[in-house]
Amino acid sequence: MELEKDYILRMIKDLTKSISYIILGKSEIEYDLPKENEYSRSDYLYIKIVELANCGKINEAEDMLFREIDTSNMREFEMAIAFYLYLNDFDDNYLEGNNYSRDEISEGIKSICKEFGVSSMVDFLF
Repeated sequence: MELEKDYILRMIKDLTKSISYIILGKSEIEYDLPKENEYSRSDYLYIKIVELANCGKINEAEDMLFREIDTSNMREFEMAIAFYLYLNDFDDNYLEGNNYSRDEISEGIKSICKEFGVSSMVDFLF
């Protein structure tokens, strides 16, 4: 069972790396926050959803992400994928204890790709 969980964890990391390369032309997802007085709307959204996830409100964070994301802004696409990578770093006990799973991380990534209209470019990855 542990081997299967490790496989899913690695699969999600590899999936996001591939999406980053195909969609963004980057080798990695890198969502770095600027100085606090230079935050954009995307930065504030990222901070809010990460704080919710840290408080165990992962489903609420994901709901907020999908409710507030601007699908015309590819920086927000990168931010959304970075959020799922952030979730992937939590251990299984934390995720399960907060009614979330690695499968939901994969599904969230697929849904974000669909929202941004890039799912056809990455369908072969799923």
